[in-house]
Amino acid sequence: MLLVSVVMSKPIGILAGSGQFPHLFCEAAKKAGRTVYIVGYKGETSPDLEELAEKFCWVKLGQLGKTLKFLKKNNVEEVVFLGAITKTRIFKDIFPDIRGLSLWNKIDIKQDDAILSAIADEFERDGITVLQSTCYLQDLLFPIGVLTKKKPSESQWQDIQFGFEMAKAVGNLDIGQCVVVREHTVLAVEAIEGTDAAIRRGGALGKEKAVVVKVCKPDQDFRFDLPAIGVQTVQTMIEVGAKVLAVEKGQALLFDAPSTIGAANKAGICIVGVQQDGTGKVGC
Repeated sequence: MLLVSVVMSKPIGILAGSGQFPHLFCEAAKKAGRTVYIVGYKGETSPDLEELAEKFCWVKLGQLGKTLKFLKKNNVEEVVFLGAITKTRIFKDIFPDIRGLSLWNKIDIKQDDAILSAIADEFERDGITVLQSTCYLQDLLFPIGVLTKKKPSESQWQDIQFGFEMAKAVGNLDIGQCVVVREHTVLAVEAIEGTDAAIRRGGALGKEKAVVVKVCKPDQDFRFDLPAIGVQTVQTMIEVGAKVLAVEKGQALLFDAPSTIGAANKAGICIVGVQQDGTGKVGC
């Protein structure tokens, strides 16, 4: 019993981006008996998180050395990467310290997986293990089935199938995790600008026949960059008139499920959790 208590009270570090994921994880980790140490990024992380942390450290994007120093000083041996970072900031708003600059110069391809994997490897070299982001929040993983009153029509199921295959192909190139399609035509592909921007671009063309499909990348690393859906996703679809959102079951996060589903029902939007079987067919 004493051993269990010691293990559960081990400190855990959170590298916190924007959104509610860091808040939810922090609360769940503390309920599990973990002491939480948070690294926040200026311009991204909510200041409210400071109140939830045993200790908090503000850093600028790229300050890897400062981040590692803070964690090691507080005997943190396990961390999670949570929340969003505005990816376009890498072109205009990054301030690396010596350790961060050294790592950045070693990364040949500046895509999500390459960057995050390189950062995780750097943590591991310093004796800090990067855990799966859902380790205390398995209940947030997207369920299978139709979640709304509205169900996909036969033609919409055909677009879901097509969109799923296209999104997997795009994900395999580490470009993005979401596509917008209409009648077997790709209208928009998510890239560095994010899902909402892709929905707006695709929805402007597809309007009420736009089908949004969001999947995980093949061989998705659950330590970081999981797809996420929430009220904001539905609101963006409402802006452009898109009517169907299909998300890969168990491979994405669903935030504020009652509010998200409620907003979709009010707008006549269908949300469905799907998976691909051994024959390649997508359904629920």
